[in-house]
Amino acid sequence: MSERAFRRVVVIGDGGWGTTLALLLHKRGIEVTLWSAFPEHVEELRTQRENRRYLPGVTLPERFHVTADPFEAARGADLAVSVVPTQFLRKVAETFEDALEGKVPVVSATKGIEIETFRTPSEILGEVLGRRAMAVLSGPSHAEEVAQGLPASVVAASHDEALARRVQATLSSETFRVYTHADPKGAELGGALKNVIAIAAGISDGLSLGDNAKAALLTRGIVEIARFGQAHGARVETFFGLAGLGDLATTCYSRHSRNRHVGEALGRGQKLEAILADMQMVAEGVWTTRALFGPESEARGIPMPIAEQVHAVLFEGQDPKKAVGELMGRELAGEMDGLGRGA
Repeated sequence: MSERAFRRVVVIGDGGWGTTLALLLHKRGIEVTLWSAFPEHVEELRTQRENRRYLPGVTLPERFHVTADPFEAARGADLAVSVVPTQFLRKVAETFEDALEGKVPVVSATKGIEIETFRTPSEILGEVLGRRAMAVLSGPSHAEEVAQGLPASVVAASHDEALARRVQATLSSETFRVYTHADPKGAELGGALKNVIAIAAGISDGLSLGDNAKAALLTRGIVEIARFGQAHGARVETFFGLAGLGDLATTCYSRHSRNRHVGEALGRGQKLEAILADMQMVAEGVWTTRALFGPESEARGIPMPIAEQVHAVLFEGQDPKKAVGELMGRELAGEMDGLGRGA
């Protein structure tokens, strides 16, 4: 028996993915409000009927509700979908602490890790908004394609099976297929860490290393992600599904990928500061990499050589070509060493 859909949803975050999810809900006939932190952007969305900053070329319907008032946005909502970049999430969540009723479940559709605390987005939301039903939405889903009605599949992961099924019923459509999943930790870590590997894939592209190198990079990258996830209580098999391998593949190959773009520019000799200054949207992989090797990191003792070299290129002045040499010259090992054996 299918679960009933939520009837009124607040989408918190006016970026490309937040706007796309709000559009999906609107087309499903669900009452939805998109919240933005910036009143001037709300005015642009209302008058131009287009999110020209983050989702250009997609027309917003006339009755598409947008506001910068958290109380107006959350009024009457029976579900909240959070789509705020990780490094700004805590502050935004505090804005909704009084506006969002205590029993309203939350879906986190953000992929990242907080630098200062090493918290995932759902953990941040739980700390600020208190105990409530929580789900994670993750998988290969570039907003530019989903908004155009191109087919995509993702997972709604939660320890609360009923919530996962209701999120599935709320978001699923002819072009957007949602699977339920019982490992939100794995789904969230997969979504965050794949961005680190995507930067490495971009570096490979920028250096013109070829298809063989990139295929090996993705394959070894998913091993690193699974290794980390397993050490932190996630299921290994999660990382070989949509929220792991699926999301990694699209992020590493797509022309829409911000993280791959950052890596490609680095491989071509550009400096990180200049690359980020020229971008409208956030490349979460940069800050996830910093968090992964920051003072609160839980990565110590887990073999993650690709991620380590990405960190060295981003923050330690490592030359990308030398980083490749470091990876290729490591001590020889078995392919499955450390995976599925508790490492």
